[in-house]
Amino acid sequence: MQKTVAVLGGGIGGLSACFHLSKSHQVSKIVLLERAGRFGGWLSSTRREDGAVFEHGPRGIRPAGAVGRNTLNMVEELGLESEVLPVTYDHVASKNRYLYVGGQLHKMPSGLGGVVRTVPPFSRPLVQSVLKEILISRGKEEDESVHSFVSRRLGTELADIAIDSLCRGVFAGDCRKLSVRSCLPPLYNAEKARGSIVLGMLLGSGPEPDVPPSTLAKRAAQENWAQWSLKRGLQNLPEALEERMRNGGRVEVHKDTPVMGLSTNGTGWEIQLEVGTIKADHIISALPAKALASALPSAAQPLSQQLLEIATVTVAVVNLEYEGSVLPVTGFGHLVPSSEDRGLLGVVYDSVPFPQHNRTGGHTTRLTVMMGGAWFQEVFGNPEKVTEQLLLDRATQAVTSHLGVTTPPIWSIVALLKVRCVVCVCVCVCFKRLESKASSCSISFINHYVSPEVLIGPWIQLVFEASTDVFS
Repeated sequence: MQKTVAVLGGGIGGLSACFHLSKSHQVSKIVLLERAGRFGGWLSSTRREDGAVFEHGPRGIRPAGAVGRNTLNMVEELGLESEVLPVTYDHVASKNRYLYVGGQLHKMPSGLGGVVRTVPPFSRPLVQSVLKEILISRGKEEDESVHSFVSRRLGTELADIAIDSLCRGVFAGDCRKLSVRSCLPPLYNAEKARGSIVLGMLLGSGPEPDVPPSTLAKRAAQENWAQWSLKRGLQNLPEALEERMRNGGRVEVHKDTPVMGLSTNGTGWEIQLEVGTIKADHIISALPAKALASALPSAAQPLSQQLLEIATVTVAVVNLEYEGSVLPVTGFGHLVPSSEDRGLLGVVYDSVPFPQHNRTGGHTTRLTVMMGGAWFQEVFGNPEKVTEQLLLDRATQAVTSHLGVTTPPIWSIVALLKVRCVVCVCVCVCFKRLESKASSCSISFINHYVSPEVLIGPWIQLVFEASTDVFS
Protein backbone atom coordinates (compact mmCIF):
# COMPACT_ATOMS: atom_id res chain seq x y z
CA MET A 1 0.00 0.00 0.00
CA GLN A 2 1.31 3.44 -0.90
CA LYS A 3 1.97 5.78 1.97
CA THR A 4 1.90 9.46 2.87
CA VAL A 5 5.23 10.62 4.27
CA ALA A 6 5.74 13.92 6.11
CA VAL A 7 9.24 15.40 6.11
CA LEU A 8 9.85 17.85 8.95
CA GLY A 9 12.48 20.49 8.24
CA GLY A 10 13.44 22.05 4.92
CA GLY A 11 17.20 22.21 5.31
CA ILE A 12 19.40 20.27 2.93
CA GLY A 13 18.68 17.04 4.86
CA GLY A 14 14.91 17.39 4.57
CA LEU A 15 15.07 18.48 0.93
CA SER A 16 17.32 15.54 0.05
CA ALA A 17 14.93 13.16 1.81
CA CYS A 18 12.05 14.53 -0.29
CA PHE A 19 14.12 14.21 -3.46
CA HIS A 20 14.78 10.51 -2.91
CA LEU A 21 11.30 9.74 -1.55
CA SER A 22 9.77 11.24 -4.68
CA LYS A 23 11.37 8.39 -6.65
CA SER A 24 9.86 5.66 -4.46
CA HIS A 25 6.86 3.66 -5.69
CA GLN A 26 5.86 3.04 -2.08
CA VAL A 27 5.07 6.71 -1.53
CA SER A 28 1.93 8.33 -2.90
CA LYS A 29 2.32 11.74 -1.27
CA ILE A 30 5.08 13.70 0.46
CA VAL A 31 4.47 16.73 2.67
CA LEU A 32 7.45 19.01 3.42
CA LEU A 33 7.10 21.33 6.43
CA GLU A 34 9.59 24.14 7.07
CA ARG A 35 9.38 26.65 9.92
CA ALA A 36 11.31 29.45 8.16
CA GLY A 37 10.40 31.49 5.12
CA ARG A 38 13.10 29.86 3.00
CA PHE A 39 14.51 26.40 2.37
CA GLY A 40 18.13 25.39 2.61
CA GLY A 41 18.98 25.85 6.28
CA TRP A 42 22.71 26.49 6.59
CA LEU A 43 23.20 26.77 2.83
CA SER A 44 22.76 30.52 2.44
CA SER A 45 24.38 32.77 -0.18
CA THR A 46 24.29 36.51 -0.87
CA ARG A 47 24.49 37.35 -4.59
CA ARG A 48 25.27 40.90 -5.61
CA GLU A 49 24.30 42.45 -8.94
CA ASP A 50 27.98 42.83 -9.88
CA GLY A 51 28.41 39.04 -9.77
CA ALA A 52 30.00 38.68 -6.34
CA VAL A 53 28.83 35.77 -4.20
CA PHE A 54 29.25 35.51 -0.42
CA GLU A 55 28.54 32.36 1.57
CA HIS A 56 27.13 32.60 5.10
CA GLY A 57 27.35 28.87 5.78
CA PRO A 58 29.32 26.07 4.10
CA ARG A 59 31.24 27.26 1.04
CA GLY A 60 32.39 23.97 -0.44
CA ILE A 61 31.27 20.34 -0.53
CA ARG A 62 33.62 17.36 -0.48
CA PRO A 63 33.05 14.72 -3.18
CA ALA A 64 34.67 11.83 -1.31
CA GLY A 65 32.91 8.73 -0.01
CA ALA A 66 29.36 7.50 -0.40
CA VAL A 67 27.89 10.79 0.80
CA GLY A 68 29.99 12.79 -1.65
CA ARG A 69 29.06 10.53 -4.57
CA ASN A 70 25.40 10.63 -3.62
CA THR A 71 25.44 14.44 -3.51
CA LEU A 72 27.08 14.68 -6.94
CA ASN A 73 24.57 12.16 -8.30
CA MET A 74 21.80 14.42 -7.05
CA VAL A 75 23.46 17.50 -8.57
CA GLU A 76 23.56 15.74 -11.93
CA GLU A 77 19.91 14.68 -11.69
CA LEU A 78 19.00 18.30 -10.94
CA GLY A 79 20.78 19.44 -14.10
CA LEU A 80 23.38 21.53 -12.29
CA GLU A 81 26.50 19.93 -13.84
CA SER A 82 27.39 23.08 -15.78
CA GLU A 83 27.15 25.15 -12.58
CA VAL A 84 29.77 23.18 -10.65
CA LEU A 85 33.05 24.89 -9.69
CA PRO A 86 35.60 22.18 -8.80
CA VAL A 87 38.76 22.63 -6.75
CA THR A 88 41.33 19.87 -7.25
CA TYR A 89 43.78 18.48 -4.71
CA ASP A 90 46.71 20.11 -6.52
CA HIS A 91 45.11 23.56 -6.21
CA VAL A 92 46.84 25.96 -3.83
CA ALA A 93 43.67 26.17 -1.73
CA SER A 94 43.86 22.41 -1.14
CA LYS A 95 47.59 22.27 -0.46
CA ASN A 96 47.95 25.36 1.74
CA ARG A 97 46.05 25.55 5.02
CA TYR A 98 47.33 27.52 7.96
CA LEU A 99 47.21 27.70 11.74
CA TYR A 100 47.55 30.96 13.63
CA VAL A 101 49.67 30.11 16.67
CA GLY A 102 52.00 32.27 18.74
CA GLY A 103 50.96 35.41 16.89
CA GLN A 104 51.92 34.16 13.42
CA LEU A 105 50.71 31.99 10.55
CA HIS A 106 52.09 28.47 10.19
CA LYS A 107 51.48 26.34 7.11
CA MET A 108 50.05 22.96 8.03
CA PRO A 109 52.44 20.10 7.26
CA SER A 110 51.79 18.46 3.88
CA GLY A 111 53.60 15.99 1.69
CA LEU A 112 56.37 13.67 2.79
CA GLY A 113 58.68 16.51 3.80
CA GLY A 114 56.09 17.98 6.14
CA VAL A 115 55.61 14.63 7.86
CA VAL A 116 59.23 13.55 8.40
CA ARG A 117 60.66 16.85 9.62
CA THR A 118 59.67 19.19 12.43
CA VAL A 119 57.31 21.87 11.17
CA PRO A 120 56.27 24.71 13.52
CA PRO A 121 54.10 25.07 15.51
CA PHE A 122 54.72 21.39 16.30
CA SER A 123 57.75 20.39 18.34
CA ARG A 124 58.49 17.07 16.61
CA PRO A 125 57.91 15.38 13.24
CA LEU A 126 54.38 14.08 12.75
CA VAL A 127 55.76 10.74 11.58
CA GLN A 128 56.74 9.96 15.18
CA SER A 129 53.13 10.25 16.32
CA VAL A 130 51.92 8.21 13.35
CA LEU A 131 54.35 5.33 13.96
CA LYS A 132 53.63 5.21 17.69
CA GLU A 133 49.87 5.22 17.01
CA ILE A 134 50.03 1.77 15.43
CA LEU A 135 51.33 0.30 18.70
CA ILE A 136 48.72 1.85 21.01
CA SER A 137 46.03 -0.56 22.21
CA ARG A 138 42.38 -0.16 21.27
CA GLY A 139 40.26 1.96 23.60
CA LYS A 140 37.66 0.25 25.80
CA GLU A 141 35.09 3.06 26.07
CA GLU A 142 31.94 3.21 23.94
CA ASP A 143 32.68 6.89 23.35
CA GLU A 144 34.98 9.67 24.49
CA SER A 145 35.76 13.26 23.61
CA VAL A 146 37.60 14.04 20.40
CA HIS A 147 40.43 15.57 22.44
CA SER A 148 40.74 12.50 24.67
CA PHE A 149 40.74 10.14 21.67
CA VAL A 150 43.41 12.03 19.73
CA SER A 151 45.55 12.66 22.82
CA ARG A 152 45.50 8.94 23.60
CA ARG A 153 46.38 7.84 20.09
CA LEU A 154 48.47 10.67 18.60
CA GLY A 155 49.63 12.80 21.51
CA THR A 156 48.50 15.86 23.43
CA GLU A 157 50.25 18.41 21.21
CA LEU A 158 48.34 17.36 18.11
CA ALA A 159 45.10 17.37 20.09
CA ASP A 160 45.77 20.79 21.65
CA ILE A 161 46.73 22.52 18.40
CA ALA A 162 45.58 20.74 15.26
CA ILE A 163 42.46 18.94 16.49
CA ASP A 164 41.34 21.81 18.70
CA SER A 165 41.54 24.10 15.65
CA LEU A 166 39.87 21.55 13.38
CA CYS A 167 36.88 21.13 15.68
CA ARG A 168 36.50 24.89 15.96
CA GLY A 169 36.56 25.16 12.17
CA VAL A 170 34.26 22.25 11.39
CA PHE A 171 31.85 22.28 14.34
CA ALA A 172 32.51 25.65 16.01
CA GLY A 173 32.77 23.45 19.08
CA ASP A 174 35.10 22.46 21.90
CA CYS A 175 36.97 19.23 21.13
CA ARG A 176 37.03 18.48 24.86
CA LYS A 177 33.23 18.16 24.80
CA LEU A 178 32.57 16.74 21.34
CA SER A 179 31.98 13.02 20.87
CA VAL A 180 34.53 11.31 18.64
CA ARG A 181 31.95 8.68 17.68
CA SER A 182 29.49 11.34 16.55
CA CYS A 183 31.84 13.92 15.06
CA LEU A 184 34.72 11.89 13.61
CA PRO A 185 33.25 8.45 12.85
CA PRO A 186 36.02 7.48 10.38
CA LEU A 187 38.62 7.72 13.18
CA TYR A 188 36.36 5.98 15.70
CA ASN A 189 35.52 3.16 13.27
CA ALA A 190 39.16 2.74 12.24
CA GLU A 191 40.18 2.09 15.83
CA LYS A 192 37.26 -0.27 16.47
CA ALA A 193 37.84 -2.25 13.27
CA ARG A 194 41.65 -2.33 13.11
CA GLY A 195 42.83 -1.20 16.53
CA SER A 196 44.57 1.77 14.92
CA ILE A 197 43.67 4.92 13.00
CA VAL A 198 46.60 4.41 10.64
CA LEU A 199 45.79 0.75 9.92
CA GLY A 200 42.12 1.57 9.54
CA MET A 201 42.91 4.21 6.95
CA LEU A 202 45.31 1.90 5.09
CA LEU A 203 43.28 -1.31 5.23
CA GLY A 204 39.77 0.08 5.50
CA SER A 205 37.48 0.03 8.51
CA GLY A 206 34.47 -1.70 6.97
CA PRO A 207 32.22 -1.48 3.92
CA GLU A 208 30.53 1.81 3.10
CA PRO A 209 27.14 2.13 1.39
CA ASP A 210 27.18 1.14 -2.27
CA VAL A 211 26.42 4.31 -4.22
CA PRO A 212 27.04 3.86 -7.96
CA PRO A 213 28.71 7.02 -9.30
CA SER A 214 27.06 9.24 -11.87
CA THR A 215 28.99 10.74 -14.76
CA LEU A 216 29.66 13.81 -12.61
CA ALA A 217 30.87 11.73 -9.67
CA LYS A 218 33.19 9.77 -11.98
CA ARG A 219 34.55 13.04 -13.31
CA ALA A 220 35.23 14.23 -9.76
CA ALA A 221 37.22 11.07 -9.05
CA GLN A 222 39.14 11.22 -12.33
CA GLU A 223 40.03 14.89 -11.91
CA ASN A 224 40.86 14.45 -8.20
CA TRP A 225 38.46 17.02 -6.81
CA ALA A 226 39.01 18.11 -3.21
CA GLN A 227 35.82 20.17 -3.01
CA TRP A 228 33.31 21.96 -5.20
CA SER A 229 30.83 24.80 -5.15
CA LEU A 230 28.26 26.25 -7.56
CA LYS A 231 28.50 29.38 -9.70
CA ARG A 232 25.58 31.03 -7.91
CA GLY A 233 26.70 29.80 -4.51
CA LEU A 234 25.67 26.69 -2.60
CA GLN A 235 22.20 28.12 -1.96
CA ASN A 236 21.56 27.17 -5.58
CA LEU A 237 21.38 23.51 -4.49
CA PRO A 238 18.35 23.87 -2.17
CA GLU A 239 16.78 26.24 -4.70
CA ALA A 240 17.06 23.58 -7.40
CA LEU A 241 15.67 20.95 -5.03
CA GLU A 242 12.73 23.19 -4.14
CA GLU A 243 11.99 23.78 -7.81
CA ARG A 244 12.09 20.03 -8.48
CA MET A 245 9.72 19.38 -5.57
CA ARG A 246 7.22 22.00 -6.70
CA ASN A 247 7.24 20.87 -10.33
CA GLY A 248 7.23 17.14 -9.65
CA GLY A 249 3.65 16.96 -8.45
CA ARG A 250 4.28 14.51 -5.59
CA VAL A 251 5.56 16.88 -2.90
CA GLU A 252 3.33 19.33 -1.06
CA VAL A 253 5.60 22.17 0.05
CA HIS A 254 4.94 24.41 3.08
CA LYS A 255 7.10 27.31 4.28
CA ASP A 256 6.44 29.36 7.43
CA THR A 257 4.86 26.25 8.93
CA PRO A 258 6.29 25.25 12.32
CA VAL A 259 5.48 21.83 13.75
CA MET A 260 3.76 22.30 17.10
CA GLY A 261 3.33 18.67 18.13
CA LEU A 262 3.19 15.02 17.08
CA SER A 263 0.82 12.25 18.13
CA THR A 264 0.26 8.66 17.03
CA ASN A 265 -2.50 6.09 17.32
CA GLY A 266 -0.24 3.17 16.44
CA THR A 267 -1.12 3.09 12.75
CA GLY A 268 -0.14 6.58 11.71
CA TRP A 269 0.81 10.08 12.82
CA GLU A 270 -0.97 13.38 13.29
CA ILE A 271 1.09 16.55 12.99
CA GLN A 272 -0.22 19.59 14.84
CA LEU A 273 0.42 22.92 13.10
CA GLU A 274 -0.37 26.47 14.18
CA VAL A 275 -3.49 26.16 12.05
CA GLY A 276 -4.87 22.68 11.47
CA THR A 277 -3.29 19.23 11.36
CA ILE A 278 -1.73 16.90 8.80
CA LYS A 279 -1.99 13.11 8.85
CA ALA A 280 0.85 10.88 7.67
CA ASP A 281 1.71 7.20 7.70
CA HIS A 282 5.38 7.89 8.21
CA ILE A 283 7.50 10.81 9.41
CA ILE A 284 11.08 11.71 8.58
CA SER A 285 12.42 14.41 10.88
CA ALA A 286 15.27 16.66 9.80
CA LEU A 287 14.50 19.10 12.60
CA PRO A 288 17.10 20.41 15.04
CA ALA A 289 17.29 18.24 18.14
CA LYS A 290 15.54 20.71 20.44
CA ALA A 291 12.73 21.40 17.97
CA LEU A 292 12.05 17.68 17.62
CA ALA A 293 12.20 17.18 21.39
CA SER A 294 9.47 19.78 21.93
CA ALA A 295 7.22 18.17 19.31
CA LEU A 296 7.51 14.49 20.32
CA PRO A 297 4.60 12.88 22.19
CA SER A 298 4.83 12.22 25.93
CA ALA A 299 5.52 8.53 25.31
CA ALA A 300 8.85 9.57 23.80
CA GLN A 301 9.86 11.63 26.84
CA PRO A 302 13.09 9.65 27.48
CA LEU A 303 14.27 10.40 23.94
CA SER A 304 13.13 14.01 24.22
CA GLN A 305 15.29 14.43 27.30
CA GLN A 306 18.32 13.04 25.49
CA LEU A 307 17.72 15.34 22.53
CA LEU A 308 17.54 18.34 24.85
CA GLU A 309 21.02 17.48 26.16
CA ILE A 310 22.55 18.07 22.73
CA ALA A 311 24.14 21.50 23.03
CA THR A 312 23.89 24.19 20.37
CA VAL A 313 26.10 27.19 19.71
CA THR A 314 26.01 30.57 18.01
CA VAL A 315 28.41 31.58 15.24
CA ALA A 316 29.06 35.06 13.87
CA VAL A 317 29.92 34.99 10.17
CA VAL A 318 31.44 38.21 8.82
CA ASN A 319 31.99 38.47 5.06
CA LEU A 320 34.53 41.10 4.01
CA GLU A 321 35.58 42.40 0.60
CA TYR A 322 38.82 44.30 0.02
CA GLU A 323 40.05 46.17 -3.04
CA GLY A 324 42.89 44.43 -4.85
CA SER A 325 45.03 41.55 -3.63
CA VAL A 326 45.71 41.90 0.10
CA LEU A 327 46.68 38.40 1.27
CA PRO A 328 50.29 37.82 2.43
CA VAL A 329 49.86 34.07 1.74
CA THR A 330 47.64 32.02 -0.55
CA GLY A 331 45.61 29.05 0.56
CA PHE A 332 42.22 27.99 1.85
CA GLY A 333 42.47 29.98 5.07
CA HIS A 334 43.66 29.69 8.64
CA LEU A 335 42.24 28.29 11.86
CA VAL A 336 42.89 29.50 15.38
CA PRO A 337 43.18 27.16 18.39
CA SER A 338 41.27 28.10 21.53
CA SER A 339 44.54 28.64 23.39
CA GLU A 340 45.37 31.51 21.00
CA ASP A 341 42.04 33.37 20.80
CA ARG A 342 38.89 31.80 22.20
CA GLY A 343 36.51 34.08 20.32
CA LEU A 344 38.04 33.85 16.84
CA LEU A 345 37.55 30.51 15.08
CA GLY A 346 39.33 31.29 11.82
CA VAL A 347 39.46 33.16 8.53
CA VAL A 348 38.63 31.73 5.09
CA TYR A 349 40.37 33.20 2.04
CA ASP A 350 37.30 32.84 -0.19
CA SER A 351 38.87 34.39 -3.28
CA VAL A 352 41.55 31.69 -3.47
CA PRO A 353 39.46 28.52 -3.97
CA PHE A 354 36.60 30.28 -5.76
CA PRO A 355 37.80 33.40 -7.63
CA GLN A 356 34.71 32.95 -9.83
CA HIS A 357 32.70 34.42 -6.95
CA ASN A 358 34.59 37.72 -7.08
CA ARG A 359 32.83 40.70 -8.63
CA THR A 360 33.26 41.21 -12.36
CA GLY A 361 35.32 44.08 -13.72
CA GLY A 362 37.87 44.49 -10.93
CA HIS A 363 40.22 42.49 -8.72
CA THR A 364 39.11 42.06 -5.12
CA THR A 365 39.78 39.80 -2.15
CA ARG A 366 36.89 38.15 -0.34
CA LEU A 367 37.37 36.87 3.22
CA THR A 368 35.09 35.28 5.79
CA VAL A 369 35.79 35.62 9.50
CA MET A 370 34.10 33.10 11.82
CA MET A 371 33.72 33.91 15.51
CA GLY A 372 32.09 32.65 18.68
CA GLY A 373 30.86 29.09 18.55
CA ALA A 374 31.13 27.36 21.91
CA TRP A 375 32.84 30.50 23.25
CA PHE A 376 30.33 33.07 21.98
CA GLN A 377 28.69 33.85 25.32
CA GLU A 378 32.04 34.00 27.11
CA VAL A 379 33.61 36.42 24.61
CA PHE A 380 30.74 38.44 23.15
CA GLY A 381 27.95 38.08 25.71
CA ASN A 382 24.27 37.47 25.04
CA PRO A 383 23.74 36.72 21.32
CA GLU A 384 20.42 38.56 21.49
CA LYS A 385 22.16 41.77 22.54
CA VAL A 386 25.44 41.78 20.62
CA THR A 387 25.63 44.43 17.88
CA GLU A 388 26.67 43.87 14.28
CA GLN A 389 29.14 46.74 14.58
CA LEU A 390 30.95 45.04 17.47
CA LEU A 391 31.28 41.84 15.43
CA LEU A 392 32.40 43.74 12.32
CA ASP A 393 35.04 45.63 14.30
CA ARG A 394 36.32 42.41 15.85
CA ALA A 395 36.51 40.74 12.43
CA THR A 396 38.41 43.58 10.75
CA GLN A 397 40.80 43.77 13.71
CA ALA A 398 41.54 40.07 13.26
CA VAL A 399 42.26 40.54 9.55
CA THR A 400 44.64 43.38 10.39
CA SER A 401 46.37 41.48 13.18
CA HIS A 402 46.64 38.10 11.46
CA LEU A 403 47.11 39.09 7.82
CA GLY A 404 48.57 42.59 8.04
CA VAL A 405 45.72 44.15 6.06
CA THR A 406 45.59 47.82 7.04
CA THR A 407 43.07 49.13 4.49
CA PRO A 408 39.39 49.00 5.46
CA PRO A 409 37.04 46.65 3.62
CA ILE A 410 35.03 48.15 0.76
CA TRP A 411 32.02 45.96 1.59
CA SER A 412 30.88 43.81 4.49
CA ILE A 413 27.94 41.84 5.80
CA VAL A 414 27.41 40.30 9.23
CA ALA A 415 25.30 37.21 9.83
CA LEU A 416 24.60 35.86 13.29
CA LEU A 417 23.66 32.20 13.01
CA LYS A 418 21.83 31.62 16.26
CA VAL A 419 21.28 28.36 18.10
CA ARG A 420 20.55 26.12 15.11
CA CYS A 421 23.70 26.88 13.16
CA VAL A 422 26.01 24.16 14.49
CA VAL A 423 25.03 21.25 16.69
CA CYS A 424 27.69 20.02 19.08
CA VAL A 425 27.09 16.37 19.90
CA CYS A 426 28.44 16.05 23.42
CA VAL A 427 30.01 12.93 24.84
CA CYS A 428 27.11 12.39 27.23
CA VAL A 429 24.72 11.98 24.29
CA CYS A 430 26.35 9.31 22.16
CA PHE A 431 24.48 7.38 19.47
CA LYS A 432 24.12 4.29 21.66
CA ARG A 433 21.98 6.12 24.21
CA LEU A 434 19.93 7.87 21.57
CA GLU A 435 19.34 4.60 19.74
CA SER A 436 18.27 2.82 22.92
CA LYS A 437 15.80 5.56 23.77
CA ALA A 438 14.50 5.75 20.22
CA SER A 439 13.90 2.01 19.91
CA SER A 440 11.13 2.16 22.51
CA CYS A 441 9.37 5.01 20.70
CA SER A 442 9.03 3.69 17.12
CA ILE A 443 11.89 5.96 16.06
CA SER A 444 14.95 5.04 14.03
CA PHE A 445 17.94 6.73 12.43
CA ILE A 446 18.80 7.14 8.77
CA ASN A 447 21.70 8.84 7.07
CA HIS A 448 22.37 10.58 3.78
CA TYR A 449 19.32 9.49 1.79
CA VAL A 450 16.14 7.48 2.08
CA SER A 451 15.78 3.95 0.75
CA PRO A 452 12.24 2.85 -0.15
CA GLU A 453 12.53 -0.38 1.84
CA VAL A 454 12.66 1.51 5.14
CA LEU A 455 9.08 2.71 4.82
CA ILE A 456 7.39 0.13 7.00
CA GLY A 457 5.09 0.88 9.88
CA PRO A 458 4.18 4.12 11.68
CA TRP A 459 7.76 5.17 12.33
CA ILE A 460 9.57 8.44 12.79
CA GLN A 461 13.03 8.40 11.28
CA LEU A 462 15.66 10.94 12.21
CA VAL A 463 17.94 12.56 9.68
CA PHE A 464 20.57 14.10 11.95
CA GLU A 465 22.37 17.02 10.37
CA ALA A 466 24.50 17.05 13.48
CA SER A 467 27.04 19.52 12.20
CA THR A 468 28.02 21.66 9.32
CA ASP A 469 31.53 22.33 8.23
CA VAL A 470 31.98 25.96 9.10
CA PHE A 471 35.10 26.26 6.97
CA SER A 472 34.43 23.71 4.22
